[in-house]
Amino acid sequence: MLKIFTTQLSGFFKRIEEQEEFQFEDAARILAQASVGEGFIYIYGVEEMHAITLEALSSAEPLSQAKALPLHELDQLTSIDRVLLVSRFSTDHKAVEIAERLKKLDIPFVSIAAVPKEIVDPSLTALADAHIDTKLLKPLIPGEDGSRFGFPAMMVALYAYYGLIFTLKEIVEEYE
Repeated sequence: MLKIFTTQLSGFFKRIEEQEEFQFEDAARILAQASVGEGFIYIYGVEEMHAITLEALSSAEPLSQAKALPLHELDQLTSIDRVLLVSRFSTDHKAVEIAERLKKLDIPFVSIAAVPKEIVDPSLTALADAHIDTKLLKPLIPGEDGSRFGFPAMMVALYAYYGLIFTLKEIVEEYE
């Protein structure tokens, strides 16, 4: 089973790398506006995606100028701040609610989430200034009874996060 999981997961990483290249660029440019200025990059991960917030703030390589997004103080953000919003699916109710609040406040933001085949509004894809699709819509391993299991949403989101951060690093280094 691990071999199947590894093969499938590698395929998702490859699809993200190949199909989201321009989205990485667009998203990194948006975040770079805070990085090269005096703003902050606020990060919010819905449910298990909170791990992205922890990675950005507390890992061996914390993201410069990053802070956790304080939901109760969104009105304290300014036009020089940027937000990274991460959820399992682009239609996640809580993520969409936060995105709508950010839009009303005119705060540019980037999102990372899987986009369902049938996009329904509201969706992060319509609200975000740039969106990176993780493409993971169902578990990877087929069970003998027809069910599926092994849904590594956090792993593909972390891969997308690093793709975004590496691109951001390149842009900031070019600017300096």
